[in-house]
Order: sequence, then structure tokens, then C-alpha cells
Amino acid sequence: MPAPSALRRTFAVIAALPLLTLAACGYGSEAKDEGTAKVAAGAKKIDGLDSVKIGYFGNLTHATALVANQKGYFQKELGATEAKYQVFNAGPSEIEALNSGSIDIGWIGPSPAINGYTKSKGTNLRIIGGSASGGVKLVVNPKKIKSLKDVKGKKIATPQLGNTQDVAFLNWISEQGWKVDAESGKGDVSVIRTDNKVTPDAYKSGSIDGAWVPEPTASKLVAEGAKVLLDEADLWPDKKFVITNIIVSQKFLKEHPKAVEAVLKASVETNKWINANPDEAKAAANKQLEADSGKALPADVLDPAWKSIQFTNDPLASTLNTEAEHAVKAGLLEDPLLDGIYDLTLLNKVLKADGESTVDDAGLGVK
Repeated sequence: MPAPSALRRTFAVIAALPLLTLAACGYGSEAKDEGTAKVAAGAKKIDGLDSVKIGYFGNLTHATALVANQKGYFQKELGATEAKYQVFNAGPSEIEALNSGSIDIGWIGPSPAINGYTKSKGTNLRIIGGSASGGVKLVVNPKKIKSLKDVKGKKIATPQLGNTQDVAFLNWISEQGWKVDAESGKGDVSVIRTDNKVTPDAYKSGSIDGAWVPEPTASKLVAEGAKVLLDEADLWPDKKFVITNIIVSQKFLKEHPKAVEAVLKASVETNKWINANPDEAKAAANKQLEADSGKALPADVLDPAWKSIQFTNDPLASTLNTEAEHAVKAGLLEDPLLDGIYDLTLLNKVLKADGESTVDDAGLGVK
């Protein structure tokens, strides 16, 4: 396992990238109140707070937050402190919302968390828990690509220059002995950076031959006739790697630890319920997706996407060290300082109280 200093080089290109343009109507959309989360009689406010503002993506890899919202687990633990929600389409806008105080706690992927922490020189956020692993696939046009070796010379989409899937794909290309310029995406494979929302249309138009993407985009492509050529989980020990973490504003964590602990209790409770009731959980997540976006996922997308995601309280911090090696191999060698990005103290307190095993920060915890 590489030393923490190696991790400082992770996703250097991300740290150098400007933040994406924010949504025209603010940082994110307000999640609709479906009336499922009721405040219990006699409940008290936590830390004297009127509300806790929680952010997440309308994405199955954020199903812990989707289900906790839909089933009322957040509100149950927060008592008379209202759980408020914002739904985001992109990590950078969620980081901006956290920085501005528009949200207090968020579910987010590793790359924007790293990017946000680096840009603030380690002052804006902490990763306080895990949420999901896996759910990333290489899907291709079966008429053009029949085997892994056929990927050479083809046009393959990733979500964004330097994002988690982009780095993973660049590393995989290198392991095949092929050459690609990381910045331009040109070489033995053409890496086309395409927003996940438009990737299915790009596939249908023939402008890409496949994509290395997270769920449910991968399953949306399969529904359009693509085939899964590789599940990224097969490339990792124990088939586990971080895809979604929980972050919190450092200011909020310092001033309102009881509220943070309550949200983490809800997350742990939700993950336990998801893993014990996968079919009901899948339906609950899809119901919340419909409430938030107005559109549920069809079964031919929802079912295979759900099967490829593992829900876990462990942030899988050690996998970031391997991702660091991937970034180094891709030539992304700048030096973002990530020491202290994790603070798992409250999560481990919750896990111990629940009789669960504690989790590790891979040497990158706050001192």
C-alpha cells in the first residue's frame, strides 16, 4: 500500500480544473416533501438547530441518502430538527453549496471531495463516512467491440477529465500497453469526456463506441443495446472500491457534532435496512428518484444497476491509495495535500454502539 504522501498526487488534474458551471437556479434543486418523514411527538431539536441541510445526487450510487429520505430515517434521528434536502447533478456544485453553507452534509463521489479539499487547502470539508462501492462498468457497442483488445482504436466516453472513472480508464488503458495523452484523450484509444446525462444519446448517435461510466448510466446504455465488457469491481481486491462518501463542512462538524452523529446514525441504520431488504430498498430509492426528478427508472435499468452497487459504512479509504497510483501512472503528478481529509471518529462511535466493526482512515485521518 502506498504511503499517504503518494495520495497527495492523486487527481492532480482535478485540482487544476476550474469548477463546473453551477445550475442556473442555484446550487441544486430542493427535494420534494412527500410527507413520509414525520417529527415524533415530544421530539427535541438537536444542538438547538432548526434544520440540517443534506445534499445528494439523484443517482443510485447515492441510494443511502435516497432511501433515508424516503423512509424518514434522517428525520427520525434528527428529532424536531428538520431534515432539508437538495439534489445535485454534479460534484463541484455540491462542494460550492457546502462551502457557502447552503448544505451542511452531503453524499458525494471521491474525486469532487478530493478536489474540494485540495482547493480549500484542507479547510472546508471532512469525509466522515462511506456509503457505496462499485457500480462502474465498461459498456460497449457489441457490433464494433467484441473483446477487450477491440477497445484499441475506438472512441470511449468517460464523465469528465480527471474524474474517478476517467483516471480508472486511463490506468486500464496503460495496463493494456496502450498510450493515451491524459489531457487531450488522444492516442491508441480516443477518450471522449462526456456528461453522463448525454452519454446515452452520444451512444445512440454513434459518436462514441462505448463508455466507462457509473450506474445507472451503464445500464441505460445496455438498455440501448450496449453490452457490459468489464465491471470495474473485478479489478479491485475483494471487488470493493469507493464510489460514494459522506462529507461535512468542518465548521458544521465542529459546532454541531450531535447533529452530525444523528445523520451518521441514520446512514448506518439505512445501510443495514438496505442490505437486509434489497428489493424493498431498491423500490424506495426509485420512489425517491421519482419524487426528486419526476421520473423513475425503468426496471430494465434499475434492476441491473442496483445489483452492481454495494452499500457500506466503510469509506474504503485504502482504495484511494491505489487510485493515487493510477493518477501517477496517468501523469497527474501535482501534489494536493490530503492528510486530514478523513474524520471517522463519530462514525466509529456509532458503529461501536451498534455492535458493528469500526473502519479505518488509511493514515489520512485528522490528527
